[in-house]
Amino acid sequence: MTAKTPFDKIDSKTSQCYIPKPELNLLSLCQRKKRMHKRMISFLILLFLPQIFFSCAGNKELSSLQAKLDRFFSKKEVTVAVTDSGLGGLSIVADASDRMKKSKIFRDVNFIFFNALFSNKGGYNSLKTREEKIHIFDSALVSLEKKYQPDLILIGCNTLSILYDDTSFSQETKIPVVGIVESGVEIIAKNLKASTDSKAIIFGTQTTVSEATHKKKLVKRGFLPERIVTQACPELVNYIERGYTSDETEMLIFAYVDEALQKVKNLQKPIYVSLNCTHYGYSLDSWKKAFLSLGVKPLSFLNPNSKMIDFLFQPQIQNRFKTTNISIEVVSMVEISEEKIDSIGFWLRKVSPKTAEALKNYDKRPDLFEWEKYVISER
Repeated sequence: MTAKTPFDKIDSKTSQCYIPKPELNLLSLCQRKKRMHKRMISFLILLFLPQIFFSCAGNKELSSLQAKLDRFFSKKEVTVAVTDSGLGGLSIVADASDRMKKSKIFRDVNFIFFNALFSNKGGYNSLKTREEKIHIFDSALVSLEKKYQPDLILIGCNTLSILYDDTSFSQETKIPVVGIVESGVEIIAKNLKASTDSKAIIFGTQTTVSEATHKKKLVKRGFLPERIVTQACPELVNYIERGYTSDETEMLIFAYVDEALQKVKNLQKPIYVSLNCTHYGYSLDSWKKAFLSLGVKPLSFLNPNSKMIDFLFQPQIQNRFKTTNISIEVVSMVEISEEKIDSIGFWLRKVSPKTAEALKNYDKRPDLFEWEKYVISER
């Protein structure tokens, strides 16, 4: 007697099982075998899929997301959208596209990088109210779904991931959405637990630090607040985009590292450095150099960019197809300067030449989403 899988609509009240009919012919048995193979893949996905990355508040939301992801993994061809308030999330596209090609989970994967930046004169961190940030990001998400019909949305931005749960889109969409905050919290928690006398310095944008979401979640897990130091890095994103190895970027990173270390009471204790902005990883060498020049050698530099997409590449669901065809498109409502394309493109090319090429040939769409009507503080 073979019990039904969770995808056979088993009656949870009666726990009825399926009993194969003895008169099944060979063709029927082959067809059933194929169906059971597909169902087993879905079951393994549901069983082993890491739950720590998902932006959800409780069991009901988690169950809903799992159902959405099950539908996602059952497809042969998928569109994966990565959104960010700038070009930091392109590092996630580069990593994901490279790993997708190797893992062969899908026949075709279409990546859309959706730049949610609405103005080169100032982004989300320049807005005066939280409500403005939420409304504009909500507008961007609605446009993303309508224009590109993605099968999965990855929020490759700490600032926007923090805002996501308060958008109307989060309550209405049928698309699975995964943010980067939980993967950042998880990697920090894992390392703090491994070294009980250590501290973590969290570097992020003004919104990420002022919201203090990472710190609150870590304290909720039982870590003492004094073990967690936060440091905002205003304007660093812009400097990194224009030149992630430039002298100006290096000097600014040095200044923020110096400021952060002054908040640490005992520099003799082990320190972890967490880069909680997707842009910051581009300049990893500059971060290492800054700490070294100030006489501090961190235990590790933590970058959640790659960790946030680990759930896509579980071993048991790989090699479903002989090859995977990859396409990448970059779309932005604001102009991306040649200076930024050259800087970020140089880094991307080392991981994914196709991503670098997509950035170079990005699609500029000034009407990508509405935003001006939501900025009320300037009226």
